Amino acid sequence: MRLLTHSPRVDLISVLTGLLLSSALLFLSATARAQTFTTFEQTIPQSQVRFTMIPIAGKGAVDSFWMEEHETTYEEYILFQDESQDHGPTPDGITRPSPPYVDFTLGMGKQGGFPANSMSRYAAMMYCKWLYKRTGVFYRLPTEAEWDYACRAGTSTPYPFGPAADSLPSYGWFAANSNNRYHAVKQLKPNAWGLYDMLGNVAEWTLDAETPGTKWPLILKGGCYRDAAAALQPSARLLSDRKWNARDPQIPRSKWWNTDAPFIGFRIVRPVKQPDAAAAEEFYNRYL
Repeated sequence: MRLLTHSPRVDLISVLTGLLLSSALLFLSATARAQTFTTFEQTIPQSQVRFTMIPIAGKGAVDSFWMEEHETTYEEYILFQDESQDHGPTPDGITRPSPPYVDFTLGMGKQGGFPANSMSRYAAMMYCKWLYKRTGVFYRLPTEAEWDYACRAGTSTPYPFGPAADSLPSYGWFAANSNNRYHAVKQLKPNAWGLYDMLGNVAEWTLDAETPGTKWPLILKGGCYRDAAAALQPSARLLSDRKWNARDPQIPRSKWWNTDAPFIGFRIVRPVKQPDAAAAEEFYNRYL
């Protein structure tokens, strides 16, 4: 009777084959992850409106997320704001402003890629919730830390393009080049990560308040078309002002929706770590 023994050479081949297979699986897994965290285009269902989201790889306390490549435009926002233009049923838990009686754009532009403006943070957040219900993707406003990180694009200088404001007219609309009006998005250069109009044009709502745990005043970033260059530095803040809601021609009054502030807008982010449905509802309820 002959005993069967394992060949050391066969064992070595098995080990090497296993290692190669594991390495290949790890490579494919990493490749798949890399491929999923790339620029993507979001279409709003039952419309022809779409927008681009830019991947922002996290660092330190900031987790990875996508950010809209430009300020949210009227073409996007009007589908929420004007129920007659939204061809789907109103999702549960979504309310809308009554149609405005005045032109909040002040004639500066609405169709053709102009930034949506004159909404309260409440309205911007309700838009995010509406978009979540429409797409199944959790969207929200950025935190101040996320906004700063994305705007700086890996730099530490006073401006994302350098220490001085000399090149600012190439990147942002502000008092010196705007002709006292906002402009269509993507007319100037993007920052190093492909984000347009982070500086100037319209100031952008964030999730945060000046003092953590409070609801007023709220923080806006980026400066706007009527600001001096210093207000467009990533470190600069604009704090919300109650007088923006003092003039309201709406009946019933709509202080929760519209502001007397054509220099105010927003852009959205999509966290890589998406919450489940219950957590998403809890989040929106916290800010609405």
